[in-house]
Amino acid sequence: MSEKQPPKDLDEVILSDDQGNKETYKILFTFDSDDYGKSYVFLYPKNSEDSDEIEVQAFSFSPDKNGDVDAGELNPIEDPEEWDMVQEVLNTFTSDEE
Repeated sequence: MSEKQPPKDLDEVILSDDQGNKETYKILFTFDSDDYGKSYVFLYPKNSEDSDEIEVQAFSFSPDKNGDVDAGELNPIEDPEEWDMVQEVLNTFTSDEE
C-alpha cells in the first residue's frame, strides 16, 4: 500500500450532487491497495479547510492516464470490509499527523 500526495496543481476536484450543485473538494491524499486492486482518495470540502473539524469523504477511483484523480471516476465504497480497510488507513494517517 502506498500513499501519494497530489501535485499542488491537481489537489482539487469538483463534485456535483443530485440537484446539480457543485462544490470544490481538496484532496487529502490518495493510496493504492494491493488487497483490493484499487486506488482510493480522501476528500474534504474546500470551504471547510480552516475549520477545527472537517468531514472527510472516501472513494475508490480509476486513475487517469497520469495516475491522478478524475472526479468523473469516483466510486462509492460499499463493501463493509473494504470500508474498514479504508477507515484504518485514514486513522493511521490522522494519528501520524498528530
